[in-house]
Amino acid sequence: MSVTVSSVTKLYGAQKALDNVSFNIDRGEIVGFIGPNGAGKSTMMKIITGFLTPDAGEVSVCGLSSVTGATEIRRLIGYLPENNPLYPEMYVREYLGYVADIYRLGSKTKSAVNDVIEMTGLTPEQGKKIGALSKGYRQRVGLAQALIHDPQVLILDEATTGLDPNQIIEIRNLISGVGSDKTVILSTHIMQEVEAICNRVIITDHGKIIADGTREKILKLHATIPSEKNDSIAVEFSTRVDEQDLKAITGVLSVISEGGNKYTLLSSGGTDIRRDVFNFAVERGLEVLSLHKREENLENAFRKLTRKQPTADS
Repeated sequence: MSVTVSSVTKLYGAQKALDNVSFNIDRGEIVGFIGPNGAGKSTMMKIITGFLTPDAGEVSVCGLSSVTGATEIRRLIGYLPENNPLYPEMYVREYLGYVADIYRLGSKTKSAVNDVIEMTGLTPEQGKKIGALSKGYRQRVGLAQALIHDPQVLILDEATTGLDPNQIIEIRNLISGVGSDKTVILSTHIMQEVEAICNRVIITDHGKIIADGTREKILKLHATIPSEKNDSIAVEFSTRVDEQDLKAITGVLSVISEGGNKYTLLSSGGTDIRRDVFNFAVERGLEVLSLHKREENLENAFRKLTRKQPTADS
C-alpha cells in the first residue's frame, strides 16, 4: 500500500478530530477525501505528511512510518496545503529552483524546474514575482512546488481554488495524468471536482469515516438510507412565485430558492410531483421554462450521508 492509516485518533483537548480512522490507498488511485468543515480532513492530511503525530494509531507511507520516518516521507510526498503558502517577493522560476534545492535535486534542478513550469502552464508567467500573479497562477505555482520532485504520493487540499473554468479543466487533466502512477489524495468542497477526477471517495464526518468506495458504491449506499426528502424537482418559471404557494403543492415537503425564478422542490421518496407542479402552473397562468427531476449525484449523497439536508443557502 502507498498510504496505510491504521486506527488513527487525534485529540484537541477533549475534542476528537479523528476517531479510530483506518484506510488504505494504493498507487494509481485518485481518492477524494471529503467531509463537512471540522470533519478532520486537514488533520488527517497533516498526520500523513508528518506535520502532526496521532495520539493513537499509526500511518505509513510507502512502508515508512510517519513518526519514525517523517523526514524520508517528506521526500516521497508532494503537498499543496489549502492556504498555499508562497514567498511573494520571489520570482516564479527562482522559487521553484529554491524548492528543488530543498529536495536536493542537484544537477536535475534546471530540468525539473523547466518540466514542472511547462506541466502546470506557468511558462508565460515564469519571469514574474509571485506577488504579482493572479490567484489562479499562484495556485499553479503551489501545484508546481508539490510536483517538482516527482513524488510518489500527491496530497492536494483545494487544488483548484481561484482558477477559472478553463484552468480548472487543465488542472483536472493534469491531476488525472499524474495520478496514473502516483497515489493522489484530493480534499475539496467541490463535488464536481471529485466526480470528474476521483476513482474513489472517502467521506468523513465528526472524525469518523462514514463511506468509502467508488462513486457508484457511494450512490448505492445513499439510496439505502431512509429519508423523507429523497427526490427533488428543478423548475424554472417565467416570473417569481411565492414559495409558500409552492409548498402548498401536493407532495412538496420543502422549497429551495435557487435565484431568479428557479426553485428546487423536495418531495418524499418515490413521489413524482411533476404533474402537480405543471397543473399548479396552468391554474395560475404561469409559464414553465424548465421542469425536470434531478438525477442522483455525489453532492446529494454527501448531504444525506453527513445528515446535511439542503437549505435555502446551499
